[in-house]
Amino acid sequence: MLFNCKNIIDGWTVLVSRFKIAHDSEPLHNIDRVEEFVTSRAAFIAQKTLYGYVKTRMGTRYPDMFKNDDIIGSLNIAKMHVFAACLSDLTIFAVDKAFAGSDAESKLRCVVAERIFANGLRDNPEPSVTDFSAEDALAEFRQRLCAVDWGGKAGSHESFSRSPAAVMKWAPIADNLKGLDTEYAENSVKFAWINVRDQFKKRLDAAGVTADAATRQTSLMKGATILGAQGASSQP
Repeated sequence: MLFNCKNIIDGWTVLVSRFKIAHDSEPLHNIDRVEEFVTSRAAFIAQKTLYGYVKTRMGTRYPDMFKNDDIIGSLNIAKMHVFAACLSDLTIFAVDKAFAGSDAESKLRCVVAERIFANGLRDNPEPSVTDFSAEDALAEFRQRLCAVDWGGKAGSHESFSRSPAAVMKWAPIADNLKGLDTEYAENSVKFAWINVRDQFKKRLDAAGVTADAATRQTSLMKGATILGAQGASSQP
């Protein structure tokens, strides 16, 4: 299948259509609001860091990429893998912060995290990309949840490990050049998350989120596939 400039722009429009940062300042007082924040910011960071790295590396040749179907095809694949990685990182961080200091069990935190991640992938599909599997991404995320350190590293910058690696793995840049760029490119991704974490902490109404989770606990747990996951939590 051939790709063109419109394909790649339309794809990112799907990912960031709900991202209205200038007017988006309401408190994050329930799970749905946290989910909206996580999904939109994950999409924004994926776009900013992936395209930023590719544009920097290509320099003045950057406009030519829109004339190269192979590069655009690779970018469409990359954007979904990087989005999934960003979504994974931010979901873990957000759920940990939302339940910090609460007596919520690890499995409830895992179920809420899985819900946010699964819905983020579901709501932002890219049918033209066949080299990305939402099912595989969700399976990998479930495995990650089994080892999450709730109340510990999960709520720190250390949660943001998948996204820098994904940009370096999937960006359509020659491997020998990536080898020269690794430190710079990965640090760019890490720095990009700082403002997002600050925004989240300022807007988070943790009491509201935990109350919402308690009210909806039965429905959240029903049918969840991660029920057996406990994680390496310091919480009950």
